[in-house]
Amino acid sequence: MSSQSPPQLPQPGLGTSGHEGESCTDAVVTALKSGYRHIDTAQLYDNEEAVGRALEQADVDREEVFLATKVHPSNLAAEDVLESTRESLDRLGVDTVDLLYVHWPMGEYDAEETLPAFDEAVEEGLTRHVGVSNFTPNLLEEAVSMLDAPIVAHQIELHPELQQDELVSLGREHDVQTVAYCPIAKAEVAEIDVLQEIADNHDATPIQVALAWQYDREGVVPIPKGTGEHIHENYEAHEIELTDDDRDRIADLDAGERLVDPDDAAWNQ
Repeated sequence: MSSQSPPQLPQPGLGTSGHEGESCTDAVVTALKSGYRHIDTAQLYDNEEAVGRALEQADVDREEVFLATKVHPSNLAAEDVLESTRESLDRLGVDTVDLLYVHWPMGEYDAEETLPAFDEAVEEGLTRHVGVSNFTPNLLEEAVSMLDAPIVAHQIELHPELQQDELVSLGREHDVQTVAYCPIAKAEVAEIDVLQEIADNHDATPIQVALAWQYDREGVVPIPKGTGEHIHENYEAHEIELTDDDRDRIADLDAGERLVDPDDAAWNQ
């Protein structure tokens, strides 16, 4: 078993999918200035160097930042996990990451081969903790049982129209935090009347209400993307105190609506 107790992931994180180059560096620097202490990247996003530059530029000690990256599905064969993680560390300019995820259980993913390599990444000090992403309940249970290191996080698409109650509950059962990507449904939540009505009552935006609802859910850590002022606004959603009635109305929005749904995703098999 890993000797380190699982950390509480800083709330919220900054998602960087789709951000590249200087705009990515700027977004991460702005987020760190705004108080974010959890930065999420991935080999797949092709922006680890840009994130690394931001860590260097920002006036925040590396040890204060919870840094996560993910192993590309094509790098999930055992020997490639370790080699590609070392390459990620070089691009990020760090000695270790705080969290290393299996990005998708597809491509070269084979639980019996891949997961022991993640344990090895912890033993070698390449990462402090391990996580998985885009798993089904069965695959999550399997990974929990196979890994020596505790799974600290399961990253999934989660927003008011895709509330993922089963996976969130299963995560709580196993002390796995649920990290929510697309937490504002690529800003589509701004079009939801119920969220607009709740926002009006709180002098907030529908996007802030969607995030406040996630900050409120036990074991859920959203990682909204953003640029400029939106980064501050997303962080300030912490201040909103939803009522039970607000929460009930948001619960009724769940429609199983996925925005990210590749044909070879585990839930489509």
